[in-house]
Amino acid sequence: MRLYSVLFACLVLVAVVFAGPVAGPALAQSATAGSSSDQTSPIQIILQENRRLIEISSRRTIGPAIAAVATSGLPQARSVLERWQDRALYLRKSDGRFFFAEVSGAGGERLIDIATGADAGPATQQELEQLRPNSGVRALIGAALVPFQLTDPDPAVRSGALDAIARDAAPGHLEALRGAIATETDPGLRARKERLERLLTIAYAPDPADRIAAIESFAGDLGVDVRAALNPLVATTRAVTPGAPPGDENIARRLSPGSDALPAAEAYRLLVKAGLARPRISAADKRNALAAHIENGTVAGLPVAGLDSDEARDRAYAALADQGLVPPTATEAEVQAALDAHVFYDRYAEPDPSVTAAAEAALDAIAFKVGLNQAVNLSLDALSLASIYFLAAIGLAITFGVMGVINMAHGEFIMMGAYTGYVVQQIVPDYTLSILIALPLAFAVTFAAGVAMERLVIRWLYNRPLETLLATFGISVALQQLARNIFGTQARPLTSPAWLDGALHLNDVVSISYIRIAIFVLALLFLALFLFIMRRTRLGLEIRAVTQNPRMAASMGIDPDRINMLTFGLGSGIAGVAGVAIGLYAKVTSELGQDYIVQSFMTVVVGGVGNIWGTLLGATLIGFLQKGIEWLNPSNTLAAQTYMILFIILFIQVRPRGIIALRGRAAGD
Repeated sequence: MRLYSVLFACLVLVAVVFAGPVAGPALAQSATAGSSSDQTSPIQIILQENRRLIEISSRRTIGPAIAAVATSGLPQARSVLERWQDRALYLRKSDGRFFFAEVSGAGGERLIDIATGADAGPATQQELEQLRPNSGVRALIGAALVPFQLTDPDPAVRSGALDAIARDAAPGHLEALRGAIATETDPGLRARKERLERLLTIAYAPDPADRIAAIESFAGDLGVDVRAALNPLVATTRAVTPGAPPGDENIARRLSPGSDALPAAEAYRLLVKAGLARPRISAADKRNALAAHIENGTVAGLPVAGLDSDEARDRAYAALADQGLVPPTATEAEVQAALDAHVFYDRYAEPDPSVTAAAEAALDAIAFKVGLNQAVNLSLDALSLASIYFLAAIGLAITFGVMGVINMAHGEFIMMGAYTGYVVQQIVPDYTLSILIALPLAFAVTFAAGVAMERLVIRWLYNRPLETLLATFGISVALQQLARNIFGTQARPLTSPAWLDGALHLNDVVSISYIRIAIFVLALLFLALFLFIMRRTRLGLEIRAVTQNPRMAASMGIDPDRINMLTFGLGSGIAGVAGVAIGLYAKVTSELGQDYIVQSFMTVVVGGVGNIWGTLLGATLIGFLQKGIEWLNPSNTLAAQTYMILFIILFIQVRPRGIIALRGRAAGD
């Protein structure tokens, strides 16, 4: 029995001795795993495999490391990229393992397991190396995070991811975007994802059929992003080859040297750049080189007197080149021979001809639609300008048409209205309320100024047009100087309410500012108000009677003198309201009225003196004419004004009484 016990003890001892080297590491590994569960986690392994690239952290070399994490499919990939981007990823120097870290209360760092998020114990700053990616690396990490953000529960995050892709798309975003479309619940974001997916399909899809289908889906689309995606497909580079172009190149067109598309000099420069021909010097440089080597009346043994042709000078220069005295150059004959021996052509950057054909067809359809929308946009600009001219001219049409008074101070009533709006805004800070107060107040101020001007000056000058013109011109100068004395020479802002900021964008081509829309609506309101006054009120009836026949109106008990006063005040008041509207669009200065007085007179004369419908048509004609001339000659607005005045002069020669002639006193009856 004792023998058996001894034998058993020996066997145990042998087993322990031989099992120690095996069991020891296993036990150590088990203990280590218990203390740090991520040592063999897949995300830790990926970081370890790319440790050298991560430590270097160079924008040129970090790509594979970021891609390895982003494409791993691991649930921890996003958090690792986000912490890395935020500079919260650390490397422990002792064992080269990666952790997240947070500042602990003891002044050191608290390590966090990157696989489980569990507390991995404390560490001092000396034990850790903080990974600090520069802005370029952080941008690459941000791009890698986009696919994760496309499926984020927060719509704002998904929208930001779409913005990031639109700014800096990459081939890898296409599949991520396709996968994120099916799970998108927001209709707006889904539409954006689908549009962006088609744009990325054009650029990165491997199947030409998919690219062509995406291109054709954008035919006629006015988005700038579409043109940005299609234009690279039809971009060309110029090339030259000694023989036929390679069969695998997508050739846009062949070029003939010496044509408008390819001048001979440019063609030869292509040959020289490609190393297919010798460079040539200019004729002047050649003559200078020959002159510098004249010896005893000869150049390279050729008499100077014989160098009277290009061929002779070429021979002399070639002889100098053979002697190593000048750099060699191509002769005219060599240049022509080189041009004849080579094929010049433009080739597409896109190698697939079917893709470029689809892109060109889509761009042609887009160009046609863009042209139509540009015409619409130009028409909207012309209408808004016409509404401004109509507002500025409607008061002048009343005074000029009814009273026959050429009021050169009409522009200053516009200026007074604009300054009234400015003063009101200094008192009432609410811009919406201040504008609502300024409109009737500007009418009252300029109405009173107009009545005073008519009572003090105009009434004494009826039927004396030259004296009236000079008197109102003097009043115009005086009012301008008075405005300078009160408000100074600096432009004063008349601020529009916040709801008038920005513009109405119908698409990427057509847009119109809300201020112009408001002025257009105001012009329509004043048209309706004026028609109501003239057609539905006693004042309007009396104005029409005095306009048509003042003597007959007086015999019917109407006071023409009173009607003239009220008419002049009404016209001046409307000019004041126009000043408030124009002040929202232009800076308020003492010269504001002078910018519109010429157009106002042209509007009234072209439309027909004293006729509201004629004024409307005249403003429309002048607005469209000015915008059309500016579109044809956009670099010179002064020329546009000159051409417009010449057109008005010719128009008056054909219709001296305007588009709609008025019967009565204003028409000379």
